[in-house]
Amino acid sequence: MSKPNILAISGSLRIKSNNTVLLREAIEVFGECSYEFANLDLPLYNGDLEDKIGLPVGVVKLVNQIKKCDALIIATPEYNKMIPGVLKNALDWISRNKPQPLAGKPIALVSTAGRSGGEVSQITMKHALGSFNTRTLQGGAFIVPFSDKAFDGNGKLIDPTQRLALTNLMARLKEEISLLLK
Repeated sequence: MSKPNILAISGSLRIKSNNTVLLREAIEVFGECSYEFANLDLPLYNGDLEDKIGLPVGVVKLVNQIKKCDALIIATPEYNKMIPGVLKNALDWISRNKPQPLAGKPIALVSTAGRSGGEVSQITMKHALGSFNTRTLQGGAFIVPFSDKAFDGNGKLIDPTQRLALTNLMARLKEEISLLLK
């Protein structure tokens, strides 16, 4: 298998987001790959804006990143028992592109938050991705509770059990990619 291309999407716009830290850890654990981070700082979806200008430049860039990637890793924080608005907004914009760039793409979901680790947001994220016909990895959610205590000063997971679970999830993502690249 050639070196896979991963698109990392953080559902948080915060510069020091623990979900972005978790994404960086996931990419490191994944191993040899090329990767880039998506920018979800997009205008709110508005049909009038779309009618006037088409897809905004930032959305076109995101769609092109999705088209060229082999898989996505999405880190979704949990805001009020849901995915954050920036993720939902990005999906609304992406849905307007034809053909659908997310169709058939392998996706691994990760989350870190308070005591629940973002488990409910992963459930709602899987629901939101349902209409896109993705290859979202199924099974137990990869969540890291108590994110304020989960990482060392270098952004590495402290708990070896969590690191092993992340390693297993990234191995499953590699398997999905290899199935598509055959």
